Amino acid sequence: MVDVDTARAVLQTRAEDYENDQTLEQMWAMKAFEHAEIYFNILCSADPKLLRLTPHDDVIYKLFREEFPNLKIDVIDEDEMKNDAGKAKWRPFCERFKNYVEDYSFGTLLRIDCTEDYTAKNSIFSTRIQFLAIELARNREGYNDCLRSKFKNKTPNLE
Repeated sequence: MVDVDTARAVLQTRAEDYENDQTLEQMWAMKAFEHAEIYFNILCSADPKLLRLTPHDDVIYKLFREEFPNLKIDVIDEDEMKNDAGKAKWRPFCERFKNYVEDYSFGTLLRIDCTEDYTAKNSIFSTRIQFLAIELARNREGYNDCLRSKFKNKTPNLE
């Protein structure tokens, strides 16, 4: 576990020195895991259709479905998201939220199969805005509804 003093020291370092910094990668992984754990616990205890993830949920969802009307969100195709064509389509979508969604480009974990929990095999890296867009759609379209009965207060296991 990284302590607060180590975190402060790393964050005061010049940005050029962050490249391949194992401590920074550990801190990011811990933050991503904590986010996944909290989000999954909320999904397992509340009606997903009622969740508000940001003050901009309605806009994110509307623009996501306009830009990606046929994107299959129940089981994400990682290659479709991350191949050259996918990146070309996602990049302008993500950039639209640069001034609206805090940390819109930060890395986060996204479940591949929305009916399962976060595991090493069921998680991919995405930007925060991709996570928000896909999870908002999953919540509003009923894809996450099964989680409350399937995983009562279960926490993710990324080992």
